[in-house]
Amino acid sequence: MSHFDLLVGQQLETMDQLLFLQSEIERCQEIEFELQKLQEEAQLKSVREEITSMKIQLREIQRTFEEQTAEIIKTYQATVS
Repeated sequence: MSHFDLLVGQQLETMDQLLFLQSEIERCQEIEFELQKLQEEAQLKSVREEITSMKIQLREIQRTFEEQTAEIIKTYQATVS
C-alpha cells in the first residue's frame, strides 16, 4: 500500500470520528432542549458539560483532519511531479 493510500485511509477514519461526534453532539443538544423544557437543572448541567467536552474533541479532530488533508495533498503532488 502506498503512502498516499495509507494517508487517505487514515483520513477516512478521522472523517468517521467527525461524523460520529457531530451526531452525538446533536443527540445531546436534543436532550438538553428536552431537559430545559422539563427544567431539570442538575441533569441539564451534566448534558451541557458533555456537549462542551465533545465540542472540544470535535475541534481537535477537525484540526487533525485538516492536517491530514494537507499531508495528502503534499503526498499526491510529490507523486504527480
